[in-house]
Amino acid sequence: MMASHPATLGPGTTYAAVRARLHDYFDRTAHEAWVKLTSDAPVGRIRATVRAGREAMRATLLNWLPTDLSGRRILDAGCGTGALAHELARRGARVVAVDLSARLVAIAHARTPPELGHRIQFAVGDMLGVAEGPFDHVVAMDSLIHYAPQDALAALKLLAQRTGRSILFTFAPHTPLLATLHALGRLFPRGHRAPMIVPVPVREVELALRTVPGWRPARDRRVARGFYTSHALEWVRTA
Repeated sequence: MMASHPATLGPGTTYAAVRARLHDYFDRTAHEAWVKLTSDAPVGRIRATVRAGREAMRATLLNWLPTDLSGRRILDAGCGTGALAHELARRGARVVAVDLSARLVAIAHARTPPELGHRIQFAVGDMLGVAEGPFDHVVAMDSLIHYAPQDALAALKLLAQRTGRSILFTFAPHTPLLATLHALGRLFPRGHRAPMIVPVPVREVELALRTVPGWRPARDRRVARGFYTSHALEWVRTA
């Protein structure tokens, strides 16, 4: 297990504050719940829909990558307990898997099958601080959904500088329900709850990505399973 170099500057003024809240939430408040959610242990009805949604989203992102990833380097940005990293390694990729939560990374490392261990380097820290680029692909599943749009876009631009083929990422699509929940969340103290998810219109994301030279948005797909809603987008290099 290696440590990543922390990013000295976040993409925007709010990036560092959100990152700190995410670290506290996943490393302390929600650690046990997250470990259970990402296992095959029984969970309640609500969390079961979240588990199903995450599994469907992970399958979507994997379907957008070649079945043979031999010789390719991939950054799993926000690896959590390692399910995606393990699947990438099974396809032959060399994976750098990074997460803010040292405790989740430890679980990911412990869950790694022995035959895959040599293909995955685990890092604790900021996904923007990993210095071991360049990468062929970056996958950021639900890693940017808590950041303001300008910070998420700035983060994607930084990741693009070290990526040769594609970036697959997810965001919270702007729907009436998510917009209402977001507005209500601003009215009440967060307490022990997860950091707020920031919904963004799909068209707004696509237009922003088109302003970056050498890149274009490609495939997209929304996954909605009960209490889980997320939108995946493939961003590919053109030059």
